[in-house]
Parts: sequence; C-alpha cells; structure tokens
Amino acid sequence: MTSDRLLIVANRLPVTVTVNATGVHLEPSSGGLVSGLRPWHRRSNGLWFGWPGDVDATHKAHVDQELRADGLAAVHLPPEHVDGYYHGFANGVLWPLFHYSLDKVPIDPSGWAEYQLVNEAFASEIAAEYRPGDTIWIHDYHLMLLPALLRQRLPDARIGFFLHIPFPSSEIFRVLPWRHEILRGLLGADLVGFHTFGYMRHFLMSLLHLEGIEPNVDRIRVGTRDVSVGVFPMGIDAASFAALARDPDVQRRVQEIRAEAGDRRIVLGVDRLDYTKGIPRRLEAVAQLLDREPAWRDQMRYIQVAVPSRGGVDSYRRFRCAVEETVGRINGTYGTLRSLPIHYIHQSVPASELVALYCAADVVLVTPLRDGMNLVAKEFAASRVDEDGVLILSEFAGAATELQGAVTVNPYDVQALAATIQRCLHMPVAERRARIRALRRRVCGHDVFAWAEEFLRRLHAAREPQRRVSCLRPERSVSSFLAKIRHDNEIRLLLDYDGTLVPLARSPELAVPDRELLDLLERLATSRGIEVDIVSGRPRDSLARWFGHLPIGLWAEHGFWRRRAPGEDWDASVPLPAGWMDRVRPILEQFVDSTPGAHLELKTASMAWHYRAAARDFGSRQAHELRLLLGDLLSNQPVEVLEGKKVIEVRLRGVSKAMVVQRIQPEVGDRALFVAIGDDQTDDELFRALPPSAISIGVGHLPTAARFITDDHRSVRRLLSSLVNDDAFVDRYAAAAVSA
Repeated sequence: MTSDRLLIVANRLPVTVTVNATGVHLEPSSGGLVSGLRPWHRRSNGLWFGWPGDVDATHKAHVDQELRADGLAAVHLPPEHVDGYYHGFANGVLWPLFHYSLDKVPIDPSGWAEYQLVNEAFASEIAAEYRPGDTIWIHDYHLMLLPALLRQRLPDARIGFFLHIPFPSSEIFRVLPWRHEILRGLLGADLVGFHTFGYMRHFLMSLLHLEGIEPNVDRIRVGTRDVSVGVFPMGIDAASFAALARDPDVQRRVQEIRAEAGDRRIVLGVDRLDYTKGIPRRLEAVAQLLDREPAWRDQMRYIQVAVPSRGGVDSYRRFRCAVEETVGRINGTYGTLRSLPIHYIHQSVPASELVALYCAADVVLVTPLRDGMNLVAKEFAASRVDEDGVLILSEFAGAATELQGAVTVNPYDVQALAATIQRCLHMPVAERRARIRALRRRVCGHDVFAWAEEFLRRLHAAREPQRRVSCLRPERSVSSFLAKIRHDNEIRLLLDYDGTLVPLARSPELAVPDRELLDLLERLATSRGIEVDIVSGRPRDSLARWFGHLPIGLWAEHGFWRRRAPGEDWDASVPLPAGWMDRVRPILEQFVDSTPGAHLELKTASMAWHYRAAARDFGSRQAHELRLLLGDLLSNQPVEVLEGKKVIEVRLRGVSKAMVVQRIQPEVGDRALFVAIGDDQTDDELFRALPPSAISIGVGHLPTAARFITDDHRSVRRLLSSLVNDDAFVDRYAAAAVSA
C-alpha cells in the first residue's frame, strides 16, 4: 500500500522547543515557510523533519514524543556539528558566497566535514521513516547534499528541493571549492525550484560549465532520470496580513504611531540585521537627503527595525556596532531640538506592531544588496488595505522581478537612492494608489499557499511514471513485437538520419552512410509491404547524393522538400517567402566568426548554426546567447528558432516534420501502419502528429513523445533488420553490426 504523506525537511522545525520544570513546551514559529507548509503538512498526516535545538540527553525521549504528537520529527545533532555545519559552512561560506559577498568568505573556510555529517544524519532519519509513495520536500542551502544522499537510499522516492536564497552566477559559484559536490547533491532531486528565472539560469549555467551537463530547456538528464527545474516565486499569507491590518486594535496603534510622529512623514525599513540587507547604504542615503534638503530634518522620521540575527557570530556583532555608530552619527549631525531623524529599534517586533508600522508608513525602503525574494515587500503590500503608501525596492531582490508597482533602485547608488526617497515622499496620490493596487493584485493573487500548491503539483508531474516502453538492448522482445506488426500490417517507415541511422558526426562530411546501412535500406525498400521514407534536416543535395538511387521517399530540410522516387523532381511543401535570410544570415555568420569550430549550413528554407566541433563550454554559452538574441530579433518574422543537438536552426514558421505526416496520411489511409524512429526535438514534432495507432521509437532517451525508446543507431539498425524477411540477411547484418 502506498502513502500520500508529505515529508517536509528544513534546517529547523516549525516550533521552538523549551524544556523546563513544568515539562516540554512547543511554541509555534513564525515565518512564510511555516505558514505556507503547515496546512499541507497537517492535511497529509506527514512529518516535518528538522533540528529541534540543543536538547539534553535526559529529555530527548520526552521531546521526541511531544514532537511526534504534532507530526514533527527531530534530527538531533551534536553541538560541535551544529557549530561547524550551521555557523561554519552554511552561514560562514554558502550564505556570503550565494549573496555575492566574496569578501565575507573566510580565507580558510571551515565546517565542510560537519556539513556532510549533518546532511547524512538527515538522510538516515528520513530514510528510516520513509514509506513508498511519500513526497519529500527539502528546503534551502543548509541541506544541498541531501537530495543525492536520499536518492542513494531511496531510488524511487519523489524528491523536491527549493532554494530560498539566490543561486549565484557560475563565475561566482565556481569559487566554491566544493562546487561539484553541491551540484551533484542537488541533482538527486526530481525537481529543483528557485524564486526567479535568473537564479535558475545561473544554476543551469553552472551545471554546463562545471559538470558538462547540457540542459534541455527546463530538464536535465542525469543517468536514466530526468531532473526538472522551475521558477516558483514564494508568496506570503496575504489574507492574514490584510485581516490584521483591519483589526481595530492595530488601527488604533497606527493612529498612535502617526500622532507620535506629529506632522512628520514616516519612512520605514524592516530587516534582519544582516550585511546583505543594505542597511548602512540606506542610512547614508537618508543622511544625504537630510544634508541636501535641510527642511526634511524636521519633516521626516526614518524608523529602522533591525531584527537581531546571529548575535553569537563575531562578524555580526561588529556589523551591529557599525550600524549603531552610523545611526548615532547621523542623529548627532542632523538632529534638531524638535526631533531626531532616525528612530532605531534593535529587537523582534510582534506581528501586530509590524503591521501597524506598515500601515503608518508613507514610504517603505526594501533595499538589500542581494536577496533571494524578500517577503517584507510583500507583507507591506498585503497590509495596505487603505491602498496608499509607496514601496522602494532594490533591483537585486528577487521580488523585483514580479512586483511591478514598486519603485526600483540600485542600492549601491546612494545618491540615486536619496533622490528616490525624496521623489516618493512627493509622489501624487493618484500614482501612489495605482502602484499599491498593482502590488496588492500580485501579492494577494499569488500567496504562499499558491506557491506550495504549484511546486507540489510540478513535483508530482515530474515524477509521473514514463508512459514509454523501454527497448534498451537486448531488443529481442521489441524485435518480436515488430515482427508481429510486419506479419499483420503493411508498414510505412519514417526514419530520421543523423543520430538515428548513423552516429552524430562533428562535421557534415563525416556523416556519409556506410555500405551496411545502404544494404539495409535497400532490403527494406524492396520488401513486400514496406515503404521507406527518410525524413531529415539535411539539404536536398546531400540526401540525393547518398540515397538518390534507392527506391525510397526523401524529405529534406525537415519536410520542406520531398522527392517521391528516383528520377523525380523535388517539390516544396509551402511557398518560400523572399528576403528573410538576408536579415538572419549576418547574425549567424557573426557567431560563426566568434566561435572557433562552428560553421553555418545554408538550406533553402532554413539556416543552421552548428557548434559540435566548438569547445564544449564556450560553444554552449554562445548557443545560449544566440538563441536569446534570435528570439528577440525574430519575434515578428515568419521564422522560428529551433534548438537541436549542438545546432541552432532558423527555419520558416510552420515547416516541421509534422508536415510529413500530414502529407503522407491521405495517401496511406488505413492500409499501412506508421513506424517512426528519431532522436531529437524535430522528431518529437513528427511523433506528436502521428495517428494513435502508430509506433514511435525515440533514440537515446531524449524524445519525450515516443512510445518506445532504444539506446543508439546500432540498436535501430538491429530493429530494422528484424523487418526483413530474409533470415540469411538478418544473420549477416547482425554479425556485421556486432563486430562494428
């Protein structure tokens, strides 16, 4: 019997554990992750795994019992492991590196051994509790080795991973000495999620440059598995913030805050006291505004809530001292007899007080130097049920990609930030309301519950069983299957060439068909009840030179040109518009010149930029850039961009191998069964156009629409030989194929 439980895995549990003379006490924690996942966790009767904090050995059994009653599973860790894993590696190395603060990465990084041990401890606890059918969802940078460790123990498990902080560019990530181990750890998941497309792109580029793994859009092939990647911007419990904002007690507190400020405008910052949040630069921007516009010294109050963070770490203690010295300096310089411009609060603030501050503020500053998402921006928007207030948001926060109503700034440009604060304080009411409405539509329409639901939906879809039948060698069962089809039906073979009948070659001239293949095709074409078509992306002259003498149909340039039989003319499938190549060719030629090993193949209805002979990393990088460039430039042209195996092709829109099926099917009717074999995306287009009764075979696992799969061109030839009614030929060909 299978399970449908959700196993959530995070560094900490969603409760704070306290043990005293009266017993074990569990206090619910706050935060977006807890509010978003607790309902799913309870609904599925699942478990939430995490570190409960330091628990004395004499109390562990009692603590575990209390936690289990609440659906929680403690992963107890020795204090020395916690220090190395959490403070040493996770927050001492990964946190600054992933936030682009290379100067904060220690010269002699520590904690890697403990990081491994803690991830192993989590894997052991989860594997011991796992039931078939459970869904495992792992969270954040503390546990980046865990997906692969679980995959080793639970090969069939459904595993998801979500990163709550930025994934840095490949140039930054490659600084990490343990970069390969981290990447391989993440590839144990079925789905890896990020807040933004930028973070996802950085991850894929790191896989390409460091592991040589080429992604297929949003999918990575790892052995026999597909790993999906996706973008899931995390939301908040917007309804709870809105309800709190409407609470009469909170509204009274809003009026008190405004009365305390007098007639001053309120500017608000709410952050953990962390060097990534940009607090010092924000304070300097406030100082510049007060220096340039002295009138604001008595007209503005800046409230900075700095929530304590990692106070036991020396670098954070020094950072706190630097911030507080800056606050004192600014207040001493720009304070008046009437007021001090900066009101600094270094403490945690209850939710009701926080929402009251959001509602009282005229302008909220969210200006991190780098942030995975930043939920403060969304909390502010959800709280402003009065549809007023302005959000100034760093362009380096993940939230900036989706909160279009915010005023975005570069937090490193202190002068521009000061000018932006002044502009927002003078912003007309109509613009303020238009911006906050746009913010609220997004935040309320994409809350934390929608985020969790979408991730879990994608995770279940990513782990759905393949609906294809594997025909990896030996092919005896599939050969028998095809032989039965051959006995009962006439067959129309639709065969791709490169990668299907011959191996992929580094250059076109190396892909000439060998004698054995030509003999096989001739035997197939002259066998009763079999018709053969080669459907290739190659130009007409190549196919005519290689196969023109054979009694088979030839389709060139993905079906644009057709030659029915030897001696007949080629005819075009669609009219050919004039002039489009003149606009595209210079771009492709420029990329040929700048990419050693690349070459341009000119056809009638398409142009192909090949980079199989280019250096792997550089060629793939250039292909990525070319694809993006062409996508922008050709959006209004009658052409489309297609990415294949080491090739970027620009072809007439609508020209695809699907046209081959559309043209042949009326000729064939019900008298013959289609059997199609191919190895890439262009063949997927053909497979999808086939009638339901057709047999489609993908080569090398890539085609996703195929009913069957086989491993390479040699196995394809063996399968085709089984259709020839000549035992002597089959034996001779099979022996030749094995020796090859």
